[in-house]
Amino acid sequence: MAVEAGEIVKGRVTRIMEFGAFVELENGESGLVHISQIAHEYVKRVEDFLTEGEEVEVMVLGRDQKGRLDLSIKELKPKPVAPPRPRRLPRQAPEFEHKLKSFLRGAGSPGEGKKKGKGRKKR
Repeated sequence: MAVEAGEIVKGRVTRIMEFGAFVELENGESGLVHISQIAHEYVKRVEDFLTEGEEVEVMVLGRDQKGRLDLSIKELKPKPVAPPRPRRLPRQAPEFEHKLKSFLRGAGSPGEGKKKGKGRKKR
């Protein structure tokens, strides 16, 4: 019995490659879980998430032009909640801003106070 797109089926990881993992389904068909369909987070190495012989639940995404199954593990996991955006810090008190400006005015620019003409001569 052929599986349809959108179905959730169980299978066993038969081979791990750099680009994903091959999964053999219970009906005997085999498909690929691409590295981008393993987890919501960045997957650098497939081996960090899957092992050969492991039983997994996958969603059938469809078939490619050659009739091979495209599978996903990521679609069965809930999307992670985005962390809250940091709040803006309140402006500093005006007297602090004034003190900072006067300090920076008195500091001068880098390299000020050095005398020119001393040091090694250029050839």
